[in-house]
Amino acid sequence: MSAPTLPSDRPGRVAATTSRTGYYAVVTTVFCALLLISNVAATKPLEIGGLILDGGAILFPLTYVLGDVLSEVYGFGRAKRTIWLGFALGALASACFWAVDALPAPDWGRPNGDAFHLVLGFVPAIVLASLCGYLAGQFLNSWVLVKMKERTGERSLWSRLVGSTVVGELADTAIFCLIATAIGPFIWAEFWNYFLVGYLFKCAVEIVMLPVTYRVIAFMKRHEPSYRPAVES
Repeated sequence: MSAPTLPSDRPGRVAATTSRTGYYAVVTTVFCALLLISNVAATKPLEIGGLILDGGAILFPLTYVLGDVLSEVYGFGRAKRTIWLGFALGALASACFWAVDALPAPDWGRPNGDAFHLVLGFVPAIVLASLCGYLAGQFLNSWVLVKMKERTGERSLWSRLVGSTVVGELADTAIFCLIATAIGPFIWAEFWNYFLVGYLFKCAVEIVMLPVTYRVIAFMKRHEPSYRPAVES
């Protein structure tokens, strides 16, 4: 039996699989897990070779790698669902931490409560900055990749991966740093350090991960039954 023709097979459109395999669920699960872990890890600042980063920088760039995989293989529609799911889980985690932090803890002791508050305490400005930056960055990352694919078809995958990340991470980092500095705990003297170092580091991770991203995307395209190569315009 021949595979059905996808609407995205029309000239000027990108190919995206419509199959119901478990790979999409796996990528979405890992994407959301990396996002939640990064949000918790971001509460600790790091100094690496004189550069100041937040702890989330270790894993958060990988969400853009997986975002590229989702957009390249499954299209903007399914990538958008994953992005919204990650947003909802991030907001839920923040609300849960706020509630746990606010409720009394008899016999737990002041030092333990202070330590919990320091790491997981609800900081409205940081939560707002993180969620706004995440939404803008991930949506731009996915949209730019799909738009570039409309023009290049299956060619120049590296340009789509790097180009979408450069735009998405720029928006993400800029929005986060601006909000966290304007109404949050950051100070303007630290703005350019957090912005430039964070942005360049995240883009560097994407470039370093290109060989892995290539292999994952190739595997997904081969094993998704309904995927058809994009028609080059």
